[in-house]
Amino acid sequence: MKKLVVLTGAGMSAESGISTFRDAGGLWERYPVEQVATPEGYAANPELVINFYNERRKQLLDVKPNRGHELLAEMEKDYDVTIITQNVDNLHERAGSSNVIHLHGELTKVTSSRHPNDPKCIRTLRPEEYEVKMGDKAADGSQLRPFIVWFGEAVPMIETAIDCVEQADIFVIIGTSLNVYPAAGLLNYVPQGVPVYLIDPKEVAVNSMRKVHVIRKGASEGVAELKALLEESGSVGK
Repeated sequence: MKKLVVLTGAGMSAESGISTFRDAGGLWERYPVEQVATPEGYAANPELVINFYNERRKQLLDVKPNRGHELLAEMEKDYDVTIITQNVDNLHERAGSSNVIHLHGELTKVTSSRHPNDPKCIRTLRPEEYEVKMGDKAADGSQLRPFIVWFGEAVPMIETAIDCVEQADIFVIIGTSLNVYPAAGLLNYVPQGVPVYLIDPKEVAVNSMRKVHVIRKGASEGVAELKALLEESGSVGK
């Protein structure tokens, strides 16, 4: 079974109604990144940051996976699929994808303010616990913080993602500007000769000499087209 590795960004979840960060009207326009997505912002005003992620968590209750998420999950019937996502939502999992690597953390998890990557302190919240308050403690006694990789923090899952990309038979990029590193650098680890597909309704600058097959569509239409193209090329199940 061919190994299909998919890198997804904010555009993957946009059709589900989750605000993208960088587009006009996106979250960064309402909240400066320095305030809500850096260790310094958290140190300066932890309550603002905790409430920001509470609101984003509650948004998950109102959104559903889109057809693009569902089609990627369905492709597990024909491929060994790994999703590497820059998104912190849980829509890939809810659509049924069984192998998801979250590069930037997960909205439904909380952890220690002191040791964010200590497995003993990482906890998954049930929907009724989505409202985290000041004074809620992690296992080590520190304030619970979102299990999110903020700007300026290390990306613990990047090595796992690189290993995965190096074994890809097909590599697909969906809904990411390829501006945020280290995720944007994953393309450099795709083996020579492996086909690369890029699904995005907007033009994306690809800083690579590689041949990239561009599908200028949103996630749902784009993944449907990808599926058809792969079937035509005879790569299914081989």
